[in-house]
Amino acid sequence: MTRRPSSAGSPPDPAGPDRTPCAVRLVLARHGRTAANVARALDSRPPGAPLDELGRAQAVALGVRLASWPVRAVHASLALRAQQTAAPVARAHGLPVVETDGVHEVFCGDYEGRSDVEARAEFDRVYAAWWRGEWDERMPGGESATQVRERYLAAVGAIVDGAAPGDVVLVSHGAAIRLAAGALLGEGAETAYVPNTGLVVLRADAGSATGWVLESWDAAVPVPGDVTAGGAPA
Repeated sequence: MTRRPSSAGSPPDPAGPDRTPCAVRLVLARHGRTAANVARALDSRPPGAPLDELGRAQAVALGVRLASWPVRAVHASLALRAQQTAAPVARAHGLPVVETDGVHEVFCGDYEGRSDVEARAEFDRVYAAWWRGEWDERMPGGESATQVRERYLAAVGAIVDGAAPGDVVLVSHGAAIRLAAGALLGEGAETAYVPNTGLVVLRADAGSATGWVLESWDAAVPVPGDVTAGGAPA
């Protein structure tokens, strides 16, 4: 991976009176914070932990942030934290939250729910291997990056198929978003840290080799230990 995200921070408000959406945009949002995030626990299997107090506030703020965007649909993974994060966004636009299979976090297999040194070290080892391009590495009983990318991209294809110009919001998870965004942008794309309720905005572009281009990637200081989203080991 060699190419940095080409832009960071929030994109300009696309919903001004003189702006009409001319393309489909995929707005990938990470869920808000949970107690498992704080404990650095490997919480990958739905329904998983709910949002904590800060996470609920982050979800409300995300709803406010996206209230003026031309949102056409709101999707969320099967995880409770993703659905809770998506709810204020959907409510701001009078839309339902569509529970979407295939966009959940990387399954951690035998290490699910653990936060001990052994589990974290094994996750760090596998995660580092993925960013070296060793996509078939996995934790015991868990998923490979190849498997995650395949299921995630199939789900993205289904939710944007036939979508009208505007924004399709998909609330998902840190590692899954990084893996999927890298695949959607091309094998040379280098991804960055994704904070809780951070956004990665991709625009459909028939002229791109992959069909997608990067519009923005929220900049944030990585939280140590938040390795699934791209932070360094604690």
